[in-house]
Amino acid sequence: MAYEGLMVSVSGVRGRVGEALTPEIMAKFAAGFGAWARAKAGGKAKIVLGRDSRVSGPMFHPVVIAALQSVGCDIIDVGMAPTPTIQLAVEHHHAAGGLAITASHNPIEWNALKFIGPSGLFLDGNEAAEMRAVVDGDIKRAMWDELGKVERDENANERHIAAILALPYIDVEKIRARKFKVALDCVRGAGGAFMPGLLEKLGCVVTSINLETDGRFPRSPEPIAENLGELEALVKKSGAEIGMAVDPDVDRLALVSDQGKAIGEDYTLALAAKAVLKKKKGVVVTNLSTSRIVDDIASEAGTRVIRAPVGEVNVATRMRSEKSPVGGEGNGGVILSDLHLGRDAPAGAALILQLLADENRPLSAIVASYPRYIIVKDKLDRPKGSLDEVYAALKAAFPGAEADTQDGLRLTWPDRWVHVRPSGTEPIVRVIAEAPSAEDALKLVKDCRVPLDRMK
Repeated sequence: MAYEGLMVSVSGVRGRVGEALTPEIMAKFAAGFGAWARAKAGGKAKIVLGRDSRVSGPMFHPVVIAALQSVGCDIIDVGMAPTPTIQLAVEHHHAAGGLAITASHNPIEWNALKFIGPSGLFLDGNEAAEMRAVVDGDIKRAMWDELGKVERDENANERHIAAILALPYIDVEKIRARKFKVALDCVRGAGGAFMPGLLEKLGCVVTSINLETDGRFPRSPEPIAENLGELEALVKKSGAEIGMAVDPDVDRLALVSDQGKAIGEDYTLALAAKAVLKKKKGVVVTNLSTSRIVDDIASEAGTRVIRAPVGEVNVATRMRSEKSPVGGEGNGGVILSDLHLGRDAPAGAALILQLLADENRPLSAIVASYPRYIIVKDKLDRPKGSLDEVYAALKAAFPGAEADTQDGLRLTWPDRWVHVRPSGTEPIVRVIAEAPSAEDALKLVKDCRVPLDRMK
């Protein structure tokens, strides 16, 4: 079934509140998910539910609870919490699944429902297709004496923090002894109720902005370099050794160096992987849109990078099959197998502090010791025609490049690459290129836009 104006994908169902995304739509998908989870569980099912701080969250929250109750699911409500905390709670409670009411990094007018399977991972392609078939069918409702019950879980955040502090990669006392000065920006998302507690337990002296959890984002909520000017200024003003920014649902982490400069979200995974690979060997799994800096870090540690399609679940399932200790996405999403197979900004923050303690040198110096690549990210409205024509034209235009068609088209050369793919979360096509210079990266983007622009 087509849902006008909604983005329906393995990333969940997203839309603009009051336009395509309404309480009725949220109820339909939540009930369908609950019915699917019950069928998978073979009877009664517990579903973990949480949300980020978005303004529409308190409206959708009771709607989703009622929808789940209506199909006979019991709800474990963790309230406002990071998405990785919700995923961990699914595992902790041995639940049949989980729902996160969050549009992650999308603009303030968006919200979404993310679907989590019983393993704590987001649904993969097959599971999502099965679930959507239930949504589009005749959803079986529970009778009055079989309606689901609701219980609160007040300890999900504390369990998550404790699990991070217990990781074999984290020397808590060593980090505490450094008393790191940290500048923190939580963009008025769910991180405001989580990140200060974690950093304080790690002995950090924290200077914060945007800790209010009211969802009224003071800037574009995606933690990319051009959105972090206020945090850069805070690092300089406070004399912080590092700046940390998270997105509204706290699964992405971006860093600002001691010099007050955002280093680019691709470095989060690379530096977290460096900390992990010091203590545990294995391949690093990341997606096709992630910087070559991850390859440099892996090579230094005597291992290699395996690339998967964009999408957290695609990386997570490949990590599981490859027994990879660390992986993630170049958008600041770190996945640590010893914690759970989901992007986790708090775990990333702890790993970065561990790296700073181990290296005993500033973040700016660590970054400067590696080759510098320039990534250029562009996007344009998705054309109505098939993108296969675009991919064929690009392969013909660049016969010397190695082509990867797992997810759109990635063309790779020894020192540069470009990735063209339709977004799974917005009605756009992304064109991302990386090269040794901005000029080279911009040229790749420009060249790849030519066949796309012809389709307008």
